[in-house]
Amino acid sequence: MKISVSFTLLLLLGSVPASEGVECQRAFPEDIYAALRETTASLVQLKADVTLQTTEQAAQLKTEVDKLKTEVDKLKTEVDKQKVEVDKLKQQQLVRQVAFSASLVAGGETTIGPFPTHTTLIYKHVPTNIGNAYNSNTGLFTAPLRGVYHFQWWVGAHGDGGAHASSAGLFKNSDHIFLAWEQQTAHFGTSSNGVTLYLEVGEVVSVRLWANTLAFDNLYHHTTFSGHMLFPM
Repeated sequence: MKISVSFTLLLLLGSVPASEGVECQRAFPEDIYAALRETTASLVQLKADVTLQTTEQAAQLKTEVDKLKTEVDKLKTEVDKQKVEVDKLKQQQLVRQVAFSASLVAGGETTIGPFPTHTTLIYKHVPTNIGNAYNSNTGLFTAPLRGVYHFQWWVGAHGDGGAHASSAGLFKNSDHIFLAWEQQTAHFGTSSNGVTLYLEVGEVVSVRLWANTLAFDNLYHHTTFSGHMLFPM
């Protein structure tokens, strides 16, 4: 069986012309080279397409990132503006919270006066000073905001045989507004008064010991000065 197959193959090979065998041998390498060239060209084009696409995608991505960055910057600016407004509102709210109370001394006992002229009383003991509008070094209240304020003041009177009264007047800037007066010949007494005032920013309110009068105070705080804002305007 093997011998007959081999013989048959020899007959077939012998029947093929020599020229056709050479042409077949030449055709295979040329087709391979053409295919390789075509494949190489396709790879080059594919690489160029990929590079172009990558470049376009990178440019598009950069555009999107820049756009997002711009949006973030705008949001940050808006947040900063809102923060400024909130801080401003908080500050305004704090300014509107104005109230104080003060007495002449924190402890001990003192009698002030008499003086030949009206003299500003400086209240040193300050348990409340919301807004810091009252100055315990000068005795002056300075309006931090335009609005309506209410003030009260009390004067302690310790009788000295009727030689001197105890009196203090409230002043707006340099203008006298109201007066508290008490005449004690003996023992102890107090006088008081109150007033509601419209004040512009920076206007000053103080209490002055009236000329030739006395003011008495001790640890029980009889001579006091208090005020607070009713509402802004």
